[in-house]
Amino acid sequence: MKIAGILLIIFGVAALIYGGFSYTSQKKVVDIGAMQINRTENHTLPVPPILGMVAIAGGAGLMYFGVKKDR
Repeated sequence: MKIAGILLIIFGVAALIYGGFSYTSQKKVVDIGAMQINRTENHTLPVPPILGMVAIAGGAGLMYFGVKKDR
């Protein structure tokens, strides 16, 4: 439980700092015999700040109740 809490907190902080993540994809535009033309597309997926805050709160809750349960 403690490790899951730490991972949630890290994800939440990263979501608040970066605000999302981006990735690239290759798309085939033309394919004529031996000739191919590819196009690189950049995509951005925004992560809402509320999701980061919920992840931080959930991770803190897991760490608190995980430590409290062990005692």
